[in-house]
Amino acid sequence: ASDELEFEQAMEYRDLLKSIERIMDRQKINTYAFEDRDIIAMAEDDKDVVVSIFFIRKGKLLGREHFHMEADEESSKEEVLGAFVKQFYAGTPFIPGEITLQTEIEDAEIIEEWLTSRRKQKVHIVVPKKGTKEKLVELAWENARMVLEKDRERIRREEGRTIGAVHEVEDWLGMKRLDRMEAFDISNISGFESV
Repeated sequence: ASDELEFEQAMEYRDLLKSIERIMDRQKINTYAFEDRDIIAMAEDDKDVVVSIFFIRKGKLLGREHFHMEADEESSKEEVLGAFVKQFYAGTPFIPGEITLQTEIEDAEIIEEWLTSRRKQKVHIVVPKKGTKEKLVELAWENARMVLEKDRERIRREEGRTIGAVHEVEDWLGMKRLDRMEAFDISNISGFESV
């Protein structure tokens, strides 16, 4: 971000990295630090949802993934997160002993039973209210929010390059609503047979 002269964004990333390091250092001394758990949080705007999932294995943050979804105005955050949990764990081979969520979900007990039967060991769905686990959920939410903002900015830049370029061509040609363009390229096969 600093290479692209986005210094405020670079400061956010720096602070996020420092908070991850602090949380991971604190987590190492907790008695539950060596358990496997997934931390799941989501960020949303009026059109899109990003779900961020942190994979903690034996007390270490091994990785993270982000999943993009379209926002549905009628669905609540609990419904979206619940649907994500069902879909994600239906297709993943590894199920941790604990799934830490940002918010309560519908049918949490039924989902716990289903995951326990798949894992063959007890699975707990937890929504922390304070402490390290809550800070990890907040970190996952912050991560999802940053991905959502970054993607929104990327989409805006792409639209500027594509749709903005089309509007520029419209101006050059003195046209309105240029909806379709076609381009032809002369090609040849191995240096001969022009097509």
